Amino acid sequence: MPGASVRALPARQRRRPGEGDEPARVATPEGLTLGRHRDLEGRERRPFVRWALLALLTAYLVLGLLGVFGQRPSTARAAGDDAELELSAPDALRSGLYFQARVRVSADEELEDAVLVLDGDWLEGVTLNTVEPAPVGEASRDGRIALELGRVPAGDEHVLYLHFQVNPTTTGRRAQRIDLYDAERLVATVDRTVTIWP
Repeated sequence: MPGASVRALPARQRRRPGEGDEPARVATPEGLTLGRHRDLEGRERRPFVRWALLALLTAYLVLGLLGVFGQRPSTARAAGDDAELELSAPDALRSGLYFQARVRVSADEELEDAVLVLDGDWLEGVTLNTVEPAPVGEASRDGRIALELGRVPAGDEHVLYLHFQVNPTTTGRRAQRIDLYDAERLVATVDRTVTIWP
């Protein structure tokens, strides 16, 4: 109002904002305790457990990057009287992994009816997606997979590419034997084991 005078309060009655105010008390929500949920009592050692688990996960990832758990191919060879059999494929795999196996047949003498016979474990928990070039025929020999390659002339090579995927739930060790036959006569054998990691 015009002409109204403002009367100043004495210095002892003046208060700064927040000065002398009691903080409002909030009730602890039902089911929670301050010691356990706010002050984390009893959890003094848990950071070390978290660090240890994080270190284990990091080590696992580093080993995976270094190829310990699969996909690096290894080569195995077997020589018979008439031909040499070579298999190049990973000997360590991971669940869900796509991988390739290359089979090379080098004929020193003519193979009239070359047949590759694979152990059943090649396809136990593993899906065969493609075979290139397609074999002349496919059959079963005592529960094993027989891929008929046909005639391989002396001095010639037949290369077969097999593309697989490991099923996500598959783990463990598997036998991956592969035999080269000329009709019913065994020419060469590659015997190996593969490890499938989770």
